Amino acid sequence: MTEEMKIVCDNKIPFLRGAFEPFAEVVYLPGAQTTPDVVKDADALVTRTRTICNEALLKGSSVKAIATATIGYDHIDTAWCEASGIAWSNAPGCNSWSVKQYISSVLAVLAQRHGLRLDALTLGVVGVGNVGSKVADVGRAFGMRVLLNDPPRQRAEGPEAFVDLDTVISESDIVTVHVPLERTGDDPTWHLFDAGRLAQMRPSQILVNSSRGPVVDNIALKDALQRGALKAAVLDVWEGEPDLDPELVDLLDVSTPHIAGYSADGKANGTTMSVRYLARQLGLPLTDWTASDIPAPEQPLEFSIDAHGKSEQDVLIDAVLYTYDVRRDSDALRAALGAFERLRGDYMIRREPSAFTLDLQNGTPELADRLEIIGFKVNMI
Repeated sequence: MTEEMKIVCDNKIPFLRGAFEPFAEVVYLPGAQTTPDVVKDADALVTRTRTICNEALLKGSSVKAIATATIGYDHIDTAWCEASGIAWSNAPGCNSWSVKQYISSVLAVLAQRHGLRLDALTLGVVGVGNVGSKVADVGRAFGMRVLLNDPPRQRAEGPEAFVDLDTVISESDIVTVHVPLERTGDDPTWHLFDAGRLAQMRPSQILVNSSRGPVVDNIALKDALQRGALKAAVLDVWEGEPDLDPELVDLLDVSTPHIAGYSADGKANGTTMSVRYLARQLGLPLTDWTASDIPAPEQPLEFSIDAHGKSEQDVLIDAVLYTYDVRRDSDALRAALGAFERLRGDYMIRREPSAFTLDLQNGTPELADRLEIIGFKVNMI
């Protein structure tokens, strides 16, 4: 009966077209046009965060499974779906390397803008899952002292590798947040950085959020920046997105339209995980399917850097910004605040460092190791 299947897919999910077509009727629509009428006779959905998968959308439908090609799944009412017999899956870790690249670029830009010597600073990583653990590696590659905060992991693994959030705030120069959005439970993260917690921070500190918008109270953050209570802040995710507060955007060092995980490689991973999940749920012969034909970026995939006369930080920054300069995305958003969704939907081809080969001249083995931790393939010449 596979010929009678219907799968509804968000039309902005890349590398997906053609995967299901031999086995099902496939409907591609913008997330906002995925309505109860569209899904009522569907067997499965492939979504992004813009499609709210709850009772209002799904009640009375024939949907058996949902795959979101994203790490986050707070757009899925998981309790209702499970109670209604609808299987669901997200794509944990699919874009973790992409966010690692984003944070690498953020650190490079902050270092240049504020004259920071990163190996003299402490990076506090809040949330040390698939993404946060890779971000911690970036900090170490730059020579930073790294503090880890992750209460669930601390309970499971013991306290040795972790510190509490108060310690992160008191001892870090840069705090970067990589937690899921949880409103209840043992570790709620909604407004984790509220007015009270932001008041604990110092005017020399920098806050970065690329997790979920409501993890940081945007009104309180704007107030803190207006008062000079923080040196700087970076947001890729926002409360109320896609509608942004122009005053807050202007106060930030880097403002981007929820694209930290938008590398072509990360998108391909998310699509691959979604297709394989639905293949298992629906009995389709696609359990080994892999997204392919990832396009090349505008810059060559092989490049060289001569380290002679440069510090290790300078070389690391040059390499990171060659592959991705976050200021490009920040400038595009500032120039067109109302184009948040268009900037996401029509995002450029961004490849992760693993797609690049760096010919390193006059570098040391230690420097090559740091570049490889960030993700590059390195040839010492």
